[in-house]
Amino acid sequence: MEITKKEQGGIIVISFCGRLGFDEASEAQAVIESAISECQSGVVVDCGSLDYVSSAGLRAFLVGAKAAETKGVSFRACALDENVESVFTISGFDRIISLHATLEDALGQ
Repeated sequence: MEITKKEQGGIIVISFCGRLGFDEASEAQAVIESAISECQSGVVVDCGSLDYVSSAGLRAFLVGAKAAETKGVSFRACALDENVESVFTISGFDRIISLHATLEDALGQ
């Protein structure tokens, strides 16, 4: 999996490309936690190139959501493909993490 991170208008955007399974989950979680500690307004995870997420990958999102809540910043995910979105919905993560159709929507533009 490839991970990129950039700042856009005070919000840190993390992009995941590939598969977010057990082997990649700890790195993804570390990047999310680091971004939350650095951010001013919030973090958006762009899932537009994410092909798969496992339960371990979902845990990285959950840890991020809890850390963002503790810090008082927003934590959102966007551009989930149909398969990844169904994993979020079936697991109930769509009630924990704000999901958006596009990066622009997630950034509030």
